[in-house]
Amino acid sequence: MHTEIGGHEQAGAVDVSTRDLVVSEGGPLPESSRSSKRTAVYLQDDCLKHRYIRSKDTSGIVERPERLRAVKVGLSAAIAHAGEVSAKHTARRNDSTTGKITSTETDTLVSALERMNIGQAQDQQLWPSSVTFYRTAAKVDLLDHPAVKYVHGDVEGDVYLENLTAWARDSQENIQKKGLEIPDGIPPLDLYLCPTSMDAIQGAVGAVCEAVDNVLTSDAGGSKGCERAFVAIRPPGHHCGEDTPSGFCFVNNVVIGAAHAHLKHNIKRVIILDIDLHHGNGTQSLAWQINEETYLKSLESEGSQNNMPPTQSGLQIYYGSLHDILSYPCEDGKLHMVQAASTSIHGPHGQHVENIHLQQYDSSEHFWGTLYPKYLNLIHRARDFLDRTGGPGDDVLIFISCGFDACEHEYPSMSRHGRRVPVSFYHRFTRDTRSLADQYARGRLVSVLEGGYSDKALLSGAMAHVCGLVELEGEDGSWVDQEWWNTENINKLEKVIKTRKGLRPSVPSAPEDWLSRTVEILATLDPKPTSSPASSRSSRAPPTVRTLRKRKKDPGGTPSDSGSTTLSGSTKNTSSSALEGPSGGYSPTPETETKIEDSSTQRTAFVASASSRKKLPRVILHVRPPAT
Repeated sequence: MHTEIGGHEQAGAVDVSTRDLVVSEGGPLPESSRSSKRTAVYLQDDCLKHRYIRSKDTSGIVERPERLRAVKVGLSAAIAHAGEVSAKHTARRNDSTTGKITSTETDTLVSALERMNIGQAQDQQLWPSSVTFYRTAAKVDLLDHPAVKYVHGDVEGDVYLENLTAWARDSQENIQKKGLEIPDGIPPLDLYLCPTSMDAIQGAVGAVCEAVDNVLTSDAGGSKGCERAFVAIRPPGHHCGEDTPSGFCFVNNVVIGAAHAHLKHNIKRVIILDIDLHHGNGTQSLAWQINEETYLKSLESEGSQNNMPPTQSGLQIYYGSLHDILSYPCEDGKLHMVQAASTSIHGPHGQHVENIHLQQYDSSEHFWGTLYPKYLNLIHRARDFLDRTGGPGDDVLIFISCGFDACEHEYPSMSRHGRRVPVSFYHRFTRDTRSLADQYARGRLVSVLEGGYSDKALLSGAMAHVCGLVELEGEDGSWVDQEWWNTENINKLEKVIKTRKGLRPSVPSAPEDWLSRTVEILATLDPKPTSSPASSRSSRAPPTVRTLRKRKKDPGGTPSDSGSTTLSGSTKNTSSSALEGPSGGYSPTPETETKIEDSSTQRTAFVASASSRKKLPRVILHVRPPAT
């Protein structure tokens, strides 16, 4: 059985912020009175269930569950800083009127925080009112979801999706029998599966589709509406083609999100901006196939007799990628990979693709003065595509395939060709993409996590990125201080949040305010560890270190049949006392809870004090250099 994702049926989405505490009493603010666009962050705990079980030795595994915690640390720091700026703005506003807090919204928020006994809640809010976090339990059934079948299905049946389900289901048994769970013909060095991997994959897609639903229904005025979303999920997706898993990716999360927007919400034009270190060969291949199908249908419609009804226009995708041409999947110099990652075509044959290669920089002035203007061509070409196809409209949605592995703090073994970007790139590029969305898509923007593997790259990149997404009431774009993610502050953040297994973060005796707030916010986002998954243990040693090298198969595919029907998926409900977590894995159990209801759906929001939470077990990685 499956239920529709989105709208009133999203019982799996649980808001862990304080924003709706205000909305629940006064109702959602009318659009005319909202001076800032709303941002939502989506977390899916089932994404922790995808684990490497081929061996006990995980020292070379960079695509790991702990990536999501590093992202949450960065998100927590971003919201801590945003909350401080928002609180100062509120104080200034009150000082300029009565000299004391009289705002109904602020009074309600403070009262709610006091009831939940969060430290120093009486003095300032942890979250700015324009930001909401959701811990969602939304899932889709890969074998029974139109958008998934649109992207990864086949005319003769869902062969790939059925195979993927079987590979994960039988992974433990196959490892015991032959030492490998990945079938012949598929590269095992950058792919792995476990029996619960499908929970993670289906949960990741469910979270993306839920974010798309909420962004595209934001005008309805519901409490879950938002104009911008960041979806923190794994495994990533942009290397996966129609039936070609590779580079840690088993399904293409962003293209499925685009197909979902098209099939359910009648979105006709999609922008995908890919800023991962590695070229999104899977996304480009799928976008090419979809554009080709739309183009051929338009030619057929133009050539048909006048008395024939016009063919409804299909989906058009602009794909723009900023990447290192020397890294995977082009590292071996294969002609078709390098050519694809260097393609620039705008209009002919119905294709809209722009690829820009990262370059080395030797100073901040060189990067921002010389290179960044070139990188902005990714957005300029997207604007040209939208202008050629009708300009601004309700049929436009913008995605960011947001990888943080080009960050200056990425592992040297991952970013070994020196094509990097400073952390501030993730703030500036996000701001510039926001402007594009505001101009052409009514602000509607969905960002989805792709790569990024070192803790420093993930937490600093996520902090800068979300600061670029968030818009604060009464503040212009200059509210962000780029010193927040300088090396000194990133080191402070790492020191505070790094603890021994099973212990909560230890705050220094006299910490800086933003560090204390970060720890408090992180405690509300972290699931509580209950046990170590037994599936992560095996007696066999991995054959090699995973380095995204030595590809075995040429990714490719043929256009898929859309087979579109009424969109459906499956959604898990949460109980009234605790969020449902992964079985045998992580289950959030907050110390305090507050139940909130609104007119459209009943939801339970949880906010816990820092002292009631334990952090995820931390795996220390020792990433070795690639084999030579």
